[in-house]
Amino acid sequence: MRKSLSLAATAGLGLVLAGSAAPAFADNHEEGAHLSVLHAVPDLPVDVYVDGELTLDDFNPGDLAGPLELPAGEYEIAITAADAEDDSDPVLGPVSVSLDGGMDYTAAAHLDASGEPTVTPFVNDTSELSAGDGRLTVRHIAAAPEVDIWANGEVAVESLANPDEASLEVPASTVEAAVSLAGESDPVLGPADVDVAEGATTIVYAWGSAEDGNLDLATQVVDGMHSAPDGVPAGNFQVTQQSSPAAWAAGLGILALLGVGAAAVGVRAKSRA
Repeated sequence: MRKSLSLAATAGLGLVLAGSAAPAFADNHEEGAHLSVLHAVPDLPVDVYVDGELTLDDFNPGDLAGPLELPAGEYEIAITAADAEDDSDPVLGPVSVSLDGGMDYTAAAHLDASGEPTVTPFVNDTSELSAGDGRLTVRHIAAAPEVDIWANGEVAVESLANPDEASLEVPASTVEAAVSLAGESDPVLGPADVDVAEGATTIVYAWGSAEDGNLDLATQVVDGMHSAPDGVPAGNFQVTQQSSPAAWAAGLGILALLGVGAAAVGVRAKSRA
């Protein structure tokens, strides 16, 4: 499986993401920005520096950092090899990124369906939930074909493709979740118990590579969507499926660095061999 990402592809992605519009559901936080970063490129530890300070040390595949609560403004990001002493010799960068206030989002570095490193910034849905309900969001960021998402033994989402997401609004509970190839019943991930809390969005990421046999799950919880009173049952699943999630420049900057950093670290490793 190749692990490379051209500068031209990253630049093209930047033009697309810079023009994206912010969804209405992202503006219910305070004016500070909330940013989480998921590292889902297998076999590539890195360090991430923000404004010259080591922010993520030995950031390993499967790690989720954040949420970072940052004032809106400009930030300088640099990515180095995991064993670097400082950011004086970055793998990529430094670059400046803009962070807008009132946003809650996750920047994910991952593999696309064909196994190439890519970048997807997701806006996290922080809209209010009905009393007693939680939101379960599933994001497909694995090098794998379309999949079906199972919840409590039933197919809840059909044919989810990389890098799409789907959300289920469910009574707060423990959901038995599993992932199968589209149209099949045997799971390739799970079943696994996922606790869906009342008034929170629980996000499950399927990441890794089916070909390399390292598929895995990562989980994130975004809370604060309570409505009063708590603990009132709220009916059956409601499914919302989204493709090509909206993105903002801060997620773009960090993930562009992670994605191109993957290629640069790979080149350096080959040159040392």
